[in-house]
Amino acid sequence: MMTATVRAPGSCGELVQGTLDGVNFLITCPVDLYAEVTVAPGPAGPAAAGDKTVTAVLRTWDYLGVAREPFAVAARSDLPQGKGMASSSADIAAACQAAALAAGRRLAAAEIADIALAIEPTDGIFFPGIVMFDHVRGLIRRPLGAPPPMNVLIFDAGGRIDTLEFNRRADLAALNAVKEDVVRRAVDLVSRGLATGDCALIGQAATLSALANQAILAKPALPDVIAIAGRHGAVGVNTAHSGTVLGVLFPGRPAPAAAEACRDDIVRACPGLRFLGVASLISGGLTVIEEGSR
Repeated sequence: MMTATVRAPGSCGELVQGTLDGVNFLITCPVDLYAEVTVAPGPAGPAAAGDKTVTAVLRTWDYLGVAREPFAVAARSDLPQGKGMASSSADIAAACQAAALAAGRRLAAAEIADIALAIEPTDGIFFPGIVMFDHVRGLIRRPLGAPPPMNVLIFDAGGRIDTLEFNRRADLAALNAVKEDVVRRAVDLVSRGLATGDCALIGQAATLSALANQAILAKPALPDVIAIAGRHGAVGVNTAHSGTVLGVLFPGRPAPAAAEACRDDIVRACPGLRFLGVASLISGGLTVIEEGSR
C-alpha cells in the first residue's frame, strides 16, 4: 500500500433541487472550500476521520477486490457539518479516490458515485463541472458544463440538518411533486445559463428553486435576502435545500465592491443569519495532492 491524499470541493447548497417525474436530483453548486483525505499504510490506530470516511475506504477496497491492509486515515475540512455544504460527500468522495490510489488504482467519477450512494445520499461535487445528479439513487448523471466566473456570499440560518433523516421524510415525495413545474423551469434556465455563460439565468434558476423549496424546508429570511441582493446587483440567491445555508450569487470574480455592502445590509436586516464568508463558484472534481509515496 502507498500513501495518497485527495482533495474534494464542498458546496454552497445546490443551484436547483427537487424531482422530475418522481426522480430525485440536484444541480451541484461546488465552491472553493475543501475537504482533504489521506490514506496511508498502518499501523492501524484511532482514525483521524469520521466513520463514513473510514467506511468509504473499506468499501472502495471491497469494490476493487483488493485485500484490506492495516491503514491510517486522516481528514481535514473547511466545511461545517449539517449545513448543506456537502461536508460528508466531500469526505467520502476524497476517501474513495485516496483509497483507490493507495492500492495503485484510480476510480472514475461514476464509480465513486456508486460507492458513495451505498453509504448515504450524496452530492455530485466529485463530477467535473456542474452536474445534474440523482443524489439518492444515482439514476441521473448529466453534465451541464463549466460555470462562468461567479462568487457566492454564504450565510447560515443556524441549526443542523441530518441528510439521512431529511431524505426519509414521509411527506417529501408529495411536496416535491407539487413543485415539479417550477423546478423543471429552473432546470431549463440553469442549463441555458451554463451553456451560454449567462450568470443572470443561473441566478434566476437558483432563486426559483430556493423559493419553491420553502414549503419543504423554510428559511424565514429568504425573501428579505432576495430583495436586498437584488438592490446590490446580485443575480440571485440559492439555498441548501436540505441544509441551513443561503448563497447570494454575484457575477464576476473577484466579488464586486457591491457585495460588501450587500453583506452588511443582510446582516443588519436579518439578525438570525450568520455570515460565513465569500467563495467562488467552481467546477467540481477531485484533485490528487499526493500519490504513490510509501
